[in-house]
Amino acid sequence: MEQSNQSTPARFILLGLSNVPPLQFICFFVFFLIYTITVLGNILLITVVTMTPSLHTPMYFFLSNLSVIDITFSCTIVPKILVNTLSTDKSISFVECAIQMYVSLALGSAECLILAVMAYDRFAAICRPLHYNTIMNKTVCFYMAAVPWSASFINSLLQVTLTFQLPFCKSLNINNYFCEVPAFIRMSCGDTFLNEISLYIASGIIAMCSFLLILISYIHIISTILKITSSQGRQKSFSTCTSHLIVVTLFFGTIMFTYLHPQKYSNPDKIVPILYTTVTPMLNPFIYSIRNKDVKNTLFNQLNRKQR
Repeated sequence: MEQSNQSTPARFILLGLSNVPPLQFICFFVFFLIYTITVLGNILLITVVTMTPSLHTPMYFFLSNLSVIDITFSCTIVPKILVNTLSTDKSISFVECAIQMYVSLALGSAECLILAVMAYDRFAAICRPLHYNTIMNKTVCFYMAAVPWSASFINSLLQVTLTFQLPFCKSLNINNYFCEVPAFIRMSCGDTFLNEISLYIASGIIAMCSFLLILISYIHIISTILKITSSQGRQKSFSTCTSHLIVVTLFFGTIMFTYLHPQKYSNPDKIVPILYTTVTPMLNPFIYSIRNKDVKNTLFNQLNRKQR
């Protein structure tokens, strides 16, 4: 695309993952498969939780929130990837790009905070079992879900507003497959100091504070579990936490790698964003279902009823 000195260009070009036709078809197939599995898997999990009274607990309430995030995350990013992969026109409008950036950044932040809330829920269940119902009552659960959603969308509005105030007087090619703040900071020919500081502070508060809350929760959880004399009791307690730990490791590792390092002169990495934008949302429902006896038993019971 031609060089431009527009501060607010009408369209950008998403370079995507590959320009080689055979690889483009492979990418299309892989992303389409991931997208289908993500949407169906998370909808199935939400349906199972909604239809099963025994699963109407804080843990599954937050898990349903996580599934909603994953579905919306994928629907915000993957359809555009599928269209651009096989299309000759890989442009994206200013408005579409801004919406994609706003929603994806907000959902990524919300997932960080919801994962932290889920860790606190496990802490309350294992370390304060007698007071669990009081600590995690319906009102508390509502606010523990509402605050992360609200804070994430407010932060995203700030980051996107700052990003699109930057001048883009060089190439308008986005060296990525979706509109993301780090890619735009690298594109800008203006002073990005305020943008980078704002991004570090927001990422530090959301990602690092969430990670620290998870870490502190699990230090207490592991300490409590090790005091359980019954090996069966220890195994049962650990099984309720391992799924969450797997998701935390996958998601926080990739998020921190992308957002908590200098952006302006860093080399773009297209593989790592794939992990937290498409792969993790696909794996979440399966990780929780495979490791969770309640979900598996409910699915088996529903299937047995239909076969009768």
